[in-house]
Amino acid sequence: MKRPRWPRIGALAGVAGVVLVAGFVGWRYFVRSASSALPAPREPEARPAVARVDFVGAERCASCHSTEYAVWKKSTHGRAGGPPSTETVFAPFGGNAIVFANARVTPRIRGGVYEFLVEQRDEPPRTISVDGVVGGGHIYGGGTQGFVTKLEDGTVRFLPFEWSRQVRGWFCNTNSRSGKGWARITLGMRIEECGDWPLVRVLGDNPRYANCQSCHASQASLELDTIARKYATRFTSLAINCESCHGPARRHVELAERGELSRSASVGLASLATLGKDASLRVCYQCHAVKDQLREGFLSGDSLARYYSTKFPLLGDKPLTPDGRVRTFAYQEGHQYSDCYLNGGMTCTSCHDPHSQGYRSVVGEPLQGRFNDKQCTSCHASKADRPLDHTRHPPSVTCTSCHMPSRQEPETRAANAAYARGGGGIVVPYARSDHTISIPRPALDASFGWTSACASCHATMSVVEQERRIRDLWGELKPINAVVAAQLRVRQGAQPSESSAALWLGDPRGDKEERHAFARFAGVSDFLETYVRVDVGLDPDVERRLKGLASSSDVDIRAAALAALHLAQGDDRATLRTLATALRSERDHDDALRSRWAVALGFMADRYAANGNLADAVTAYTRALDVLPTSARLLLSRANAQRDAGDLEGAIGSYRRSIALERGNPLTWVNFGIALSAAGDSSNAVTALTNAATLNPAEPLAWFNLGNIAFVRGDLSRAATLYERTAKLDPSIVLAHFQLARVNLMKKDYREALANLRRGLAFDSSDASARGMVADLERRLGGGTARP
Repeated sequence: MKRPRWPRIGALAGVAGVVLVAGFVGWRYFVRSASSALPAPREPEARPAVARVDFVGAERCASCHSTEYAVWKKSTHGRAGGPPSTETVFAPFGGNAIVFANARVTPRIRGGVYEFLVEQRDEPPRTISVDGVVGGGHIYGGGTQGFVTKLEDGTVRFLPFEWSRQVRGWFCNTNSRSGKGWARITLGMRIEECGDWPLVRVLGDNPRYANCQSCHASQASLELDTIARKYATRFTSLAINCESCHGPARRHVELAERGELSRSASVGLASLATLGKDASLRVCYQCHAVKDQLREGFLSGDSLARYYSTKFPLLGDKPLTPDGRVRTFAYQEGHQYSDCYLNGGMTCTSCHDPHSQGYRSVVGEPLQGRFNDKQCTSCHASKADRPLDHTRHPPSVTCTSCHMPSRQEPETRAANAAYARGGGGIVVPYARSDHTISIPRPALDASFGWTSACASCHATMSVVEQERRIRDLWGELKPINAVVAAQLRVRQGAQPSESSAALWLGDPRGDKEERHAFARFAGVSDFLETYVRVDVGLDPDVERRLKGLASSSDVDIRAAALAALHLAQGDDRATLRTLATALRSERDHDDALRSRWAVALGFMADRYAANGNLADAVTAYTRALDVLPTSARLLLSRANAQRDAGDLEGAIGSYRRSIALERGNPLTWVNFGIALSAAGDSSNAVTALTNAATLNPAEPLAWFNLGNIAFVRGDLSRAATLYERTAKLDPSIVLAHFQLARVNLMKKDYREALANLRRGLAFDSSDASARGMVADLERRLGGGTARP
C-alpha cells in the first residue's frame, strides 16, 4: 500500500453564508513568479526515454528464457495480481456479509463474476464488480488481498474492503477518516470510516486522486483524455512482470528474432547484473520505497530519479526515524541506513533472488528460508567459523533475530491498537523486517516506543538490564553514525552547547559522512521545516553550513539547502548571486536540481497556506516559480493562495497564465471559476466551470460550483440537479449533501432534506447545526405526517 503524497486540500467559495469546498489542490510542489534574478532553465524538456509501444509483455520472454520465466511465474511478483479467479482469490466470496453499523457488503460470485453487493440506509443497493485482484497474501508479516473495479470515467479504483490472511477477516484503512489505523471491520464501524469509501484510490500515478503510484501493476499509467472526455488507465498486467525490472524488451526481442543478438553491439536491454549498488537499488525502489513525484509519465526502464525522489518524503511526512527505521509507514528504503550498504556493496539482490524472490547468499547460492544465516555469513565469513563467539546465544537464534527484527508498521498499528483494546477491532498484522540491519540498542528502541530485538525474547528483562547484559557480552557497541547521532540528540530533546540547527546541518567541510546521503538530507529537511522563516535571515555559521551543503554531490541535499537559503534570504542580493551560481554550475543539466528545489519551496508554501499564513505562502510559491517559471501547477497553487488572501486580481492573472501553459487541467478551470465568481463575474465563472465539466464530465467539483452559482441566482431546481450529480460522482463531498438539504427545506421536502443531512453527516459529523437539524426533523417527522 502507498499513502497518497498530495495532502493539501484547498480552494473555498462562499455561498449564502456557507463555506463550500471547491477544489482539491493536490499539488504540494508547484507554483510561479513575475521576475527573477535566477537564470532561466537551460535544459530542454526531455522526451521520455521509454514509450508504451516498447513493451512486449512477459509471455514474449518465455520462449528463450524458459527457466527464468517458470521461476518468475510462481514467484510473489508473478502472482502479485491478476483477473479474479479461483486461483487468484483467497478471500471468501461465499455470500457471508461484511456487516458495518450502517451497511451490509456481501462478497459473492454470480455466474462466475466476482462482485460486492453494497446495501446502505437511504441508498439503493449497488453492485460493484471485481475487475482485478491485488496481492496474494504472500508477505510473511502481514499478507493481504485487495480488489479493483473499473468505473465509467476510465479509472480503475481500489475497493476499501481488504482481506487479511493472518486474522482471516475483512479490514479497511481508516487513517484519513476516523484515525483508527487498519481496522478490522466490525458492527461498530460505519462504512464511511473507510478512507477509500467512496472509491477514491486509483491505479496509476495521478495527483488528482489518492493512489498507490504505479506499483500494483506493470507499466501502469493514468491520464485524462480530454478528447474522449474520460481517463485512460493503461497497464500490461496486475502481476509484476519481467519488464518492470528489465525495462522495455521490444528491441531485445527484435534482435533475437532476427538472430542478431550474438553480433549486435547491444542486446537491447541493460544488464542488471552489472549495475552499481545505487543503480541496482533504484530498480527495486520503483516500488519498494516511498517516493515523491517530480513529474508525471514514468514507465519502467526510464530514469527513476528524473520522475521521483526517494529522499523527499523525509520532508514533512518523515516516514523514517533518524536512524532509518520505520516511523510511520515505509518499505525497504531503510536499507540505505545500513552499514552493509554504507560501508559495503549490499543491494537487494545480495539476499533476494530477483526471479524467484527466494533467498540466496551473496554469491547466488539458493538458501532455504528467510532466516538462513548465510545471507549474512556469505559476507561476514568469520562469524560462521565460531558463531557462538559472536551470538552468545543458542543456534536457534539467527542473525536476523537480532539484526533484522520484524516490526509492525506503526501507521497501521498505533491508533488501531487503542481501538482494539477498547473492543472495537483487532490489529491487522503488517510486520516488516528491519532493513537498516541495526545493532540492538534497547534504550534507543524504548525511546521510540518499540520493543527491542532483545525484549522480543527477554520480555521480563528491564531496558536497563538489557543494556547491561549487552555491555557484559559484547562490550561497547559500535558508535552510531555521527550525522544520525546529531539528529537523535535534537529529536530527543538534548541541550548541547551547539545550536540544534548546527546539529541538523552538520559541518560539510571535509565531511566524511557525505556518503550517508539519506541521513544528511533528513537533517537539512528538518532544519528547513523548523528554523527557516521567509526573509528573516540566517546566522552566519548556519549560512556557511547551508552553502557547503549546496555543493553536495547529492542532488536532493543540494536542492534542500538551496531552498532553505532561497526562502530565508531570497531578498538578499548576495544570496541570489549564490543561488544563480549554483544553477549555472549545473550547466545544461539543471532539471534534476530545479525540480527538487521547487518541491521543497512548494512544500513550505503549502504549509504556510494550510496554517493561514497566505502572504508567506504566496512568497514561497513565487520563489518556486523563480526556479521553475513554466510550471502550470505552481501557478495554480499560487493563484489559490492569492485568491484566499483576497488578491482576486493577482489570482485571476495567475490562473490565466496557468491555463495558457496547461489548458487541459479541469481543476484549474474550477478554481479560476471560483475566483471569477468571487470577483462578481458570474457569467465568465460559468464559462470556466463549464470548460472544466467539458474536459472531464466526471469532475464533481465543476458541477458542485455550477450548482453554487445556480443556488445564488435562485434557480433551485437546477441547483438541486447539479448537487445531485456532484453527490453521485463523489458522495464524500459533504457540502453537496448539505446544500441539497437546504434546497429541500426551501421546497418543503422535509423527508428528502433529512436523508441528505444524514448522508453528509455520515462522512463528517462535526457540523453542529446539521446535527441539530437532523434531530429536529427526526422528532417532527416521527409520526410520518407532521411537518416542521
